[in-house]
Amino acid sequence: MEWVKVFHIMMFTSWFAGLFYLPRLFVNHAMAESGAVQQQLAVMERKLYRFVTPMMWLTVLSGAVMAYDMWAYFGHVLWFWLKVGVVVLLVAYHFYCGHLVQVFAHSQNARSHVFYRFFNEIPVFGLVAVVIFVIVRPFL
Repeated sequence: MEWVKVFHIMMFTSWFAGLFYLPRLFVNHAMAESGAVQQQLAVMERKLYRFVTPMMWLTVLSGAVMAYDMWAYFGHVLWFWLKVGVVVLLVAYHFYCGHLVQVFAHSQNARSHVFYRFFNEIPVFGLVAVVIFVIVRPFL
């Protein structure tokens, strides 16, 4: 099970790298005035989203394998269910980023770069919460 944990850590680290960088591309895209720059950013956004989406699924899958292996312990502790809730929200955030990739690809963005600067911070709160739930294990 230690190898599954190693794989899980590698996948969520890669997934979060994408969750941190993709919204930053949205900031730049919302600020860009040149059509060529906007087109290049749209390509970068699409490629990054396609690259990190499998890592999201592998994070969820490896986490589910570990939870299944330890179900007798994890199944009844509050911190575990709070962590699962945060992961569900992060997956929803990921899919919303995919929607935004399409919005930018079709030049339909109606939001300013300021919105995306705040939007860019959401995964930070998710990461902090997950790390606290896994390491500190409050409500145990």
